[in-house]
Amino acid sequence: QVQLVESGGGLVQAGGSLQLSCVSSGRAFSMYDMGWFRQAPGKEREFVGVIGGSGGRTLYTDSVKGRFAISRDNALNTVSLKMNSLKPEDTAVYYCAAAQPKPWNFMRAPSRYDYWGQGTQVTVSS
Repeated sequence: QVQLVESGGGLVQAGGSLQLSCVSSGRAFSMYDMGWFRQAPGKEREFVGVIGGSGGRTLYTDSVKGRFAISRDNALNTVSLKMNSLKPEDTAVYYCAAAQPKPWNFMRAPSRYDYWGQGTQVTVSS
């Protein structure tokens, strides 16, 4: 069983930065691909990005490329999402999720992830 706990959300002005963290209590953390998703009110959960188990591979949605970066520390069972140049449209609840290794064609789909955190709110004011 894997339990994920996010932290680091908050209120920030447009153009600012935030770093989210997600800590896993499960075993074999490095075996999991770790994704970040977000969900704004009234919208579907949206893929933000994913990082492979070794940390050597990442994939991002187009709207965050060049602004967001995912990293992980397998020794600390932690994955981070560094968000720069934040925009009001980045406002959402952000979730981390863990997936057992799967073809990366499908890593944008929430259904491919096996475990989810409870989410952390990010609000970007204009």
